[in-house]
Formats: sequence, C-alpha cells, structure tokens
Amino acid sequence: MASERKFVKENIRRVLLKEYLMKNTERAGFGGLNIQRTPIGTRITLTVERPGMVIGRKGTAIKDLTDVVESRFGFDNPQIEVEESPNPNLNPQIMAQKLATTLERGWHFRRAGHSTVKRIMDAGARGCQVTISGKLTGQRHRSEKFKEGHIKYSGEPALTCIVRGFAVAKKKLGVIGIKCMIMAPNVRLPDEIRISYDKVASQLQGAAPPAAAATTAPVPPQPVPEAPKPAAEAPIPAEATAKEPKPKEKEAV
Repeated sequence: MASERKFVKENIRRVLLKEYLMKNTERAGFGGLNIQRTPIGTRITLTVERPGMVIGRKGTAIKDLTDVVESRFGFDNPQIEVEESPNPNLNPQIMAQKLATTLERGWHFRRAGHSTVKRIMDAGARGCQVTISGKLTGQRHRSEKFKEGHIKYSGEPALTCIVRGFAVAKKKLGVIGIKCMIMAPNVRLPDEIRISYDKVASQLQGAAPPAAAATTAPVPPQPVPEAPKPAAEAPIPAEATAKEPKPKEKEAV
C-alpha cells in the first residue's frame, strides 16, 4: 500500500507543477510538459509558442522558474529545457488557450469555434473537434461541438492517434470550458495498408528461377544488313531524243 501512495503522491505533484507552469507561461503559449527522471536530477521539457518569453533576458526568468520548481515542488536538481512548438496550429493546448482568450475578448462562441477549426484544418490536420461548454447565451448550461475531418472516440487509436488540450475562459456569467481534439497529419490508422511496390518487385526478382532468368537475358545487338544499291539506268540513245522535222506549209496559189 505504501508503494501505491507513493505513485499517487508523485502524480499529484506533477499535476500541480503542470498547472503552475501553465498559469505562469500563459502569455508565451504553453503547449505541453514532459517530466523525466535522470540519474543526475529531473529533466523538465517545456513546449511553448514563444520560448524567448520563458527564458527571459540573459536567462533570468528561467533561473527564477527553476528555483521555484525546486523549492516549492521538491524536485531534485531540476533542469528546465524550453523548446519551440514546430506548428502551433496543430498543438491542441495552444489552440484551446487561444480560443479561450478569444471568448474572453467578446467574440461569439460560434464564430470563434468555426475560426479555430478552420485554422487547424488549414494546418494539415486529418481531423479536429472543439467542444465549448458553459453558459454560452443564457443562464442555462449547454455544450456546442465543432467538428471537421476524421476523429476516433474509442479504442487504441483514440489513445495513440488523438492529442487533447483543455483551457478555461472566464466571463461574467461564469467559466466556459474548452476541449480540443486533433488528429495529426502523419498519423497511421490500423486499417490503413501501404504497399511498397519497389520492395515487392525486388522480392519477386530474387525468387525467380534460373531458367526464367536465362530467358530474360539481354540479346547482343546484331549488325543490320545494308540495303542493295539501285542499278544504274541505261543511257538514252541520241536518235530517240532527236526532234522530228516539222511539215512544210503549203504555198498559196
């Protein structure tokens, strides 16, 4: 039972660290967090849209962040690495946070939802779904879904092929929850089969019998016989070419 409590305590600490970093790096575009334990300490990889805002001038901001992580959350020798998101429009956490900021500015939820879905699909995603839940137009809570493309909801593909993000928009009527699901363009589903024709052709050639290989051996080129020259024409005799004498005209009487 002690080991189970240890795992629960470690996961709670990681969730609290993620919430703290998400709040402090919101302006930089928080996109994800990865924590790895190494023999020399704890490696924390932070994915953001604008790394310069996290690092700060001469690295002062990231040094302060490292001290807070070590003293407040108790991680041993934390090493924070900041990397830029290769494509922010395909990061569900960044897109969910942008949508929350848009709603807080006063955009209508349908306009903001369709705009977010269009940006994600224009970036090359195979599918996406944005869910907005809360008091959207009145005192009653409801949910609206904006979907385009292909999305998996259950099974192993839903766990391995779909990435998710969550954000909260604070408005006068209350908070609005935003969930974003994206299927990346390079995802390969289990029912997709790709045939490598070059590999199949090489295997077939290697398995061919020697007799068949001999019949397909190239034949050396043979010399082409020359066409016979035309015979010389006989000379035409001079008599045949001489002109006939013209008949004399009759003298008038």
